[in-house]
Amino acid sequence: MHNEKPIASTVSGDEEKLDYSGRPFGYVDPDSKTAMICEQDPVSRDKISNAIKKIGFEVVQPATFKDALKYMRFHVFDVILVNENFNTGIWEVNNILKYLENLNMSVRRQTFVVLISAIYATMDSMQAYNKSVNMIINKNEISDTENILKQALAEHNDFYFLLKENVRKFGNV
Repeated sequence: MHNEKPIASTVSGDEEKLDYSGRPFGYVDPDSKTAMICEQDPVSRDKISNAIKKIGFEVVQPATFKDALKYMRFHVFDVILVNENFNTGIWEVNNILKYLENLNMSVRRQTFVVLISAIYATMDSMQAYNKSVNMIINKNEISDTENILKQALAEHNDFYFLLKENVRKFGNV
């Protein structure tokens, strides 16, 4: 904790300088789509990353949940894929999912959250609702991530089209 940089540090006088070290991207076109992949298994992470890049997303891959939380402080992602055990010990709570559960709904609805699970079935809507995510992908079906996400994102975007347009035009509603 002693090595962490403060979010804002005082410069000379009343001026404050923000610490932008947690920014996931430099400049991103407002119309570009962004995704964050929170997966520690390198094989699964590469498969997911390749699949989501094929769909047209800019991708960031944090190493720890603290990095992921820093990224979310500076950017609202279109898609977040989180392994249920990402950077957690035995019986620990997944801090990313906990953070997303507590977000203001106007912000949370802008992000499509996918839980990567070894336990639950892909597209299990009841478990997705129970875990406060939009969709579940089973680890055994990671190879099909591109097709699964294309379908799910199309349905999600159709459902939230008007809300997203209003948020874009008028800010959080």
